[in-house]
Amino acid sequence: MAAAVAVPLFAACSTGYEKGVLNIYAPTDGFDFIKQFAETCSNESGGKYTLKANVLPKGADDQRLQLARRLAGNDRTLDLMGMDVVWTAEFANAGWLVPIPDDIAAGIDQTNLAGPVATAMWQRPDDAAKRMYAMPIWTNTQLLWSRPDMMKKTIGTRKPPTTWDEVLSDTAAIAKAGGPSWIMVQAKQYEGLMVWFNSLLASAGGSVLDPDDASKVTLNDTPEHRAATLKALQVMKAVAKAPGQDPSVTQSDEGTARLGMEEGKAAFEINWPFVWASARTNGATGDVAFLKDTLAPYADLLTNEDNPPTDAQLAPINKKMRARFNFSRYPGIFPDKPAKSTLGGLNIGVATTSQQPELAIEAAKCMTSEQAQKVYAISGGTPPTIASLYDDPDFKLAYPMGNVIRDQLEADAAAPRPASPQYQAISTLVTATLAPVGEWDPETMVDKLAEQVQRAIDGEGIIP
Repeated sequence: MAAAVAVPLFAACSTGYEKGVLNIYAPTDGFDFIKQFAETCSNESGGKYTLKANVLPKGADDQRLQLARRLAGNDRTLDLMGMDVVWTAEFANAGWLVPIPDDIAAGIDQTNLAGPVATAMWQRPDDAAKRMYAMPIWTNTQLLWSRPDMMKKTIGTRKPPTTWDEVLSDTAAIAKAGGPSWIMVQAKQYEGLMVWFNSLLASAGGSVLDPDDASKVTLNDTPEHRAATLKALQVMKAVAKAPGQDPSVTQSDEGTARLGMEEGKAAFEINWPFVWASARTNGATGDVAFLKDTLAPYADLLTNEDNPPTDAQLAPINKKMRARFNFSRYPGIFPDKPAKSTLGGLNIGVATTSQQPELAIEAAKCMTSEQAQKVYAISGGTPPTIASLYDDPDFKLAYPMGNVIRDQLEADAAAPRPASPQYQAISTLVTATLAPVGEWDPETMVDKLAEQVQRAIDGEGIIP
């Protein structure tokens, strides 16, 4: 980030602005729906503003860098920005975010799920307490995906495992009975590995940093925290080294996990909800063998790009699919403690470079409204942060896994990544230290990880 701050004003960053015109910069994924609703908000503003959508690069690191350059260059045409949920602390501390007014923040807190709200909160050195620095627009959480029919044939039950120990033991039993032996996870050296570690750590009762003091590393500061970190690492190693495991597990990401499951190599998969639509489409074309018979009667409907099926038409198909490919809550560490799953998603921030911050706040409210989030969820496939939408009939048709997603976004089940202005450095060093997964001793790795996180906080060793 120091390099980004040091850059001179870029030619692409204009210093002027047009009264009544607001610019929102949003990531490629979901951009079409951001653009669509920006037009809706402009029309509904009664002429107060025109909201123009501008696309950011596809990669999160490139998005962050472009925004940082514009902000550091005082680009006055930058009003609103779609921010990864892990950027709040960094952007707020840099003075790049307009705090959300207290009355608006209170309304968001009352209507939005606790997990997404937590990603928008931060306490700057000059703040008396944590406050909201962005507005949640959509969220995400990983689920456990399984093959109920195959489980029934091999181990006599369709019940999905609820802990990682059960995932391992069920997989071993399935493999012994002639079924697949892989467990699909994200273990490559990238952000997906940080997500996996963070979920396991939170489920074990630990955390990377003190939630109330981002300068304090809590991986090994107490016997209880050390035990939680150790348990998370032991689970990671057990999965990576399980007999018959994916030989390329240390290079696995969301795409390879999806593919491994669709190819029938695994009974269990950890992944985001996008894999449901993928399995349905690929199953209809015959590319997912265990779904071929179920979906063959609907092939013409499911593969018609010119006239895609409605959610009402998909509902009975989804129900039949669940007999062969199903979802359940993220597995926990201990049977008596709730599992916690790391959040994804996007927040909308109002940039301090904006020359029209009041209008920008108003536009941000519109872009994150219930009406807007329903469009993003049903048309764009991004789960909403507003709790009431999970009871909406249209949403329920589109999201057969909606109740599970909502449950995992509550305060006792959501695991935000460590909130810190140095998050990018923390993630980079943690994933570099953990890779390749399982090729280390969990006992010694506890202190090594704590040391690396401390280095990130101290501004050392940013490039591993």
